Amino acid sequence: MKSSYMDYAMSVIIGRALPDVRDGLKPVHRRVLFAMNELGNTWNRPYKKSARIVGDVIGKYHPHGDQAVYDTIVRMAQDFSMRY
Repeated sequence: MKSSYMDYAMSVIIGRALPDVRDGLKPVHRRVLFAMNELGNTWNRPYKKSARIVGDVIGKYHPHGDQAVYDTIVRMAQDFSMRY
């Protein structure tokens, strides 16, 4: 039981909690960016409300609570947290 829990914990840490080496994004960041691209949310188009983006992410790609998606959007908007 102990070793199976450690295996699961390590897979969660590596798969979800740590950013990817290739682009520095976590899976939830990638899901948000993909959903925004699918909605056509670009710099030269009218804005979309955050509830619309969060609803699409939760409905299609991230079937968990909405708080994680809101936190991700806020963190991605802060240049000091996504700079490096």
